[in-house]
Amino acid sequence: MSGHIPVPERVKFDSENLIQSMDDWQRIHAHSIAEPDDFWLNITRKSIVWDIEPSIGLEGGFDTIEQESFKWFSDGRLNATVSCVDQHLKNRPDKVAILWEGDEPGVVRRITYRQLHAQVCRFSNALQSRGVTSGDRVIIYMGMVPEAAIAMLACARIGAIHSVVFGGFSAESVADRIIDSGSKVVITMDEGKRAGRTIPLKKTTDEAIAIAGGIDTVIVYQHTANPVEWNDERDLWWHEIIENESGEHEAVIVEAEHPLFILYTSGSTGKPKGQVHSHGGYITYTAFTHRTVFDLREDDVFACVADVGWITGHSYIVYGPLANGATTFMFESTPLYPDAGRYWDMVERHGFTIFYTAPTAIRALAAKGDDYVHKYDRSSLRVLGTVGEPINPEAWEWYHRVVGEEKCTIVDTWWQTETGGICISPIAPATPVIGGSATLPLPGIQPELYNAEGELLKGKAEGLLCLSQSWPGQTRTIYGDHDRYLQTYFSTIKNRYFTGDGCRRDEHGYYWITGRVDDVINVSGHRMGTAEFEAILVESEMIAEAGVVGFPHDIKGQGVRAFLVLAKEVSDEESLYLSLNQLCRNRIGAHAKIDRFCIIPALPKTRSGKVMRRILRKVAEGEPEKMGDISTLADPDVVEAIIDSNCHYV
Repeated sequence: MSGHIPVPERVKFDSENLIQSMDDWQRIHAHSIAEPDDFWLNITRKSIVWDIEPSIGLEGGFDTIEQESFKWFSDGRLNATVSCVDQHLKNRPDKVAILWEGDEPGVVRRITYRQLHAQVCRFSNALQSRGVTSGDRVIIYMGMVPEAAIAMLACARIGAIHSVVFGGFSAESVADRIIDSGSKVVITMDEGKRAGRTIPLKKTTDEAIAIAGGIDTVIVYQHTANPVEWNDERDLWWHEIIENESGEHEAVIVEAEHPLFILYTSGSTGKPKGQVHSHGGYITYTAFTHRTVFDLREDDVFACVADVGWITGHSYIVYGPLANGATTFMFESTPLYPDAGRYWDMVERHGFTIFYTAPTAIRALAAKGDDYVHKYDRSSLRVLGTVGEPINPEAWEWYHRVVGEEKCTIVDTWWQTETGGICISPIAPATPVIGGSATLPLPGIQPELYNAEGELLKGKAEGLLCLSQSWPGQTRTIYGDHDRYLQTYFSTIKNRYFTGDGCRRDEHGYYWITGRVDDVINVSGHRMGTAEFEAILVESEMIAEAGVVGFPHDIKGQGVRAFLVLAKEVSDEESLYLSLNQLCRNRIGAHAKIDRFCIIPALPKTRSGKVMRRILRKVAEGEPEKMGDISTLADPDVVEAIIDSNCHYV
């Protein structure tokens, strides 16, 4: 795709949003960078309900990050759920807040803001009556049902700190998060549903608690009503504990910096990182970016088909849309169930106006052909979005031409769990787009590119993507390990937030995300650490050493390739690979699949014993000629053996 695509005329009208043209963007972005306190204080006062409005914007910053943590709106007091629920009881009580469709097409629930308020209050009262108080950590391990959002909001309402765990994670992954967060309560469900299958969430929860210990209470939402194991001293049914609770609850007012939630991400070491987001900064940033990027309007039906187990679900299914009084969609199933027309069938039936999904889904649907799209009416769509990973120009073109019929703006959004909300993206009514580019930064975001030597790159360039100043949605710390937070994000380039991504800036000043440059793999939007895979693989008595990297994958964006050094001779490689993948699935989750195994004589190591993963990465990417200097290797001859190794697809 080449050249700018102009903004379709149909998206320019009837909006009260801040940015409606490139002139608006240039003026407002310049103001936000020059006077961030003034900009963000104005935004939060207009967007968010405060019990005590803040008069302070940013305290501290990246230049003092090693001495003190930064704060946003520190003298303000609020509760995020007042913005998400209570404020809408006056002007839109009977508007649908959550529109839900289950695993089977046509199984639908509609929850109005009045009903949502009552359900959140009842569950808040139930949690408090079980001894959950402000500052307590609560694990939420559920499928995509409205009660997952209700549980999140109820925790926030009483000042408790929720940590949602993706429903596809294994018992060991859940146990890791229970232990790290110090949670005493788990909220789960009997079973989830997905693509015609049931997911044994209660069973996995029981296994996780057996590993982790420390859990006093398990609250179980009944979804399938199939029998589950029960511990009378610990387990409680959701419907029973809310039965006699009041539909009113006064939100616990907290300081702006009071933690709202912990969300775990994979890192370059095996241990996941608990990212901490705060009430005031996070709700301000998600509400602003949701409204601005998508050009939100009162009658929109906003469909983000992500999972609340990831940050996209937190920010653009729950907190951002609800703070803006939108109708937000929750989806239990998959884009290919019962067939590849599922998304477009729902667009026709529900009248989605904004649709937000991952490039992996777009590529998978494009591979099924255009007929599944054409058979449904998509005329309600105004804005299409992508999230989770870079989108290749071919998939972007299909999304634009076939799904949007060249009538919709596409917002290709770049952001991370750590950023809280969208940072670089087209703004629907304003930005001319180029397929595959995240385009320009949002107000308050100042990207910079650096080379490996830490030198700032100007103009057209490619390098390490950093952000030069703080914004309200940014994570404040890694839970229980602030030193790791500083080391991970602020040690690569001094006084700058290092994103872990590579990026190219073109002659227009547009940004193109080129992928991870650290030891993290992004598979279908799921971030997984290479060290996590490696630690699991070497548990096998058959494996002496393992090196894991990502490689380009037509559907998933990145696949996982494992280079194995055997401890002993293998008679049945196929069985070995299947057992290793099952081990990764059991330890991490169903999404943790190694796509390609390669047997090699040795890993490429320096004389000091450090594995040079860039060599493995270039081999996996099919570019061995670009691996650079190998003179520091202890055995340079091993490189040729790695290039010539036989590899096996699983």
